[in-house]
Amino acid sequence: MTSTFPNVSISTERLVLRPFEEPDIQSFADMMNDELVTAWTSVPQPYTEADARSWITELAPAERAEGRGIVFAVTEFLTQRLVGIVHLRNTDWRLRSSEISYVIAPWARGEGYASEAALITAQWLFNDQKFERLELRTPADNTASQQVAQKIGCISEGVLRGAWIARARTDDGEWTEVRTDLIVWSLLPEDLEGVGDQLPGGFTSFGDWN
Repeated sequence: MTSTFPNVSISTERLVLRPFEEPDIQSFADMMNDELVTAWTSVPQPYTEADARSWITELAPAERAEGRGIVFAVTEFLTQRLVGIVHLRNTDWRLRSSEISYVIAPWARGEGYASEAALITAQWLFNDQKFERLELRTPADNTASQQVAQKIGCISEGVLRGAWIARARTDDGEWTEVRTDLIVWSLLPEDLEGVGDQLPGGFTSFGDWN
């Protein structure tokens, strides 16, 4: 049984999802230093260029090589600008199940890129990789991420109480940790019926990325 994802890129009419490359380091670091990214994720703060380099050159490739998931850099098709990241993780090859997370850069929000990138990844996972379940967990107050989940057809399955540590600004401008709930969402292949119509032209997969 295949236990690693292929090293591929996938694309829509607007986006290309591909492996990260060293030239992405500075843009990725800038993206991960955004206030909303700091608030809702567990990335180091501040997020340094060294953090970005370690992720792009070591940690993300290891994720795929060890069969734990795959990391895609989300870029605009026309400009090749980095606009986000999609991450499949906690992959279970026996259950054919994985968990998705995503981040969109502040300079690219409001364009529908998060839902488009998440949807194309789900289609690729179900159609090309023959997976049967995709899971998503969103902090209780992260309404933007919840809207993405709903837009791509996810079903809310319940709440994990006190299961996440978010970050918030204090009155003096410092970051403080705040415990919060997680909403668990799932997506099955049949949930995508009709949802894929939101993505004109479907997707294209390019193998042996280099």
